[in-house]
Amino acid sequence: MMKMNTGTTPSLSVGGGGVSGNEWESRPGGMVVQRRTDQTSDAPRVIRVRVKYLSVYHEININSQSSFGELKKVLSGQTGLHHEDMKILYKDKERDSKMFLDLCGVKDRSKLVLKEDPMAQEKRLLEKRRNAVVEKAMKSIADISLEVDRLAGQVSAFETVINKGGKVEEKSLVNLIEMLMNQLLRLDAITADGDVKLKRKMQVKRVQTYVETLDVLKVKNSTKKVDINKSVRHKPQTQTQYQQRDLLSFVDEEEVEEPRRDSGASSSGTPAVVTNDWEKMFDSTSAAKAVEPVKPVPPRFKWEFFD
Repeated sequence: MMKMNTGTTPSLSVGGGGVSGNEWESRPGGMVVQRRTDQTSDAPRVIRVRVKYLSVYHEININSQSSFGELKKVLSGQTGLHHEDMKILYKDKERDSKMFLDLCGVKDRSKLVLKEDPMAQEKRLLEKRRNAVVEKAMKSIADISLEVDRLAGQVSAFETVINKGGKVEEKSLVNLIEMLMNQLLRLDAITADGDVKLKRKMQVKRVQTYVETLDVLKVKNSTKKVDINKSVRHKPQTQTQYQQRDLLSFVDEEEVEEPRRDSGASSSGTPAVVTNDWEKMFDSTSAAKAVEPVKPVPPRFKWEFFD
């Protein structure tokens, strides 16, 4: 029968003989348990274990509550092996890295065996290679993204110029389209899964959008070029029409002035005599033509007309 006193240190009597037992203590939950001695204390202590690797023994000082994974990391510095490539045996059984030494019964001066795990090593190397491929793909996509950002600035500049009525050389647009297509080919050469694949897909859609925009700008730019050529072709025709019209008007004025001069001369001189002698008539006309002054040739200059 267990009898508890009102004091802080209840005693334990066995068989009613009043033999006092160990002291008791109260836990935060209200449960009364036997107080632990120094031998059964939960305080961690350092133990020394002997680990055999090949033909060499390594003595390791480690906390008794440490895990086998922590022990592997300590052995990695002394043996040169990667901690993921190790396999520790205790009592001819492989111990997992998440298991604890004290729970597995490892005590001071315990002996353990270290071996190299080829399967774990191969798995780690494959994982390392896979991570290297992913990192390389991410770096390539980042470089392509920076290049596309630089080309996007040129696309926006050309778009602003053409929308405002300006004209851009067609060669510049073609070169920009070729550079964007080269970036698209680089993206297609990248093979990846997961997040890398999503990022690559986003960049592909972005490049395709810029290429489509440049195609539209190229059509607008060529249309404006045709309009400018038409205006340049029609303008010289109007100038030649003006020149011909002014030249005809100049000749007509000269012809009008000449009859006036003839009429004035006839009015001021002797009256014309009518005769039936046709030979004399022809002689007089030929003489008149010989005496008649030469008509001035109108100058043929290229006139410049200002609108």
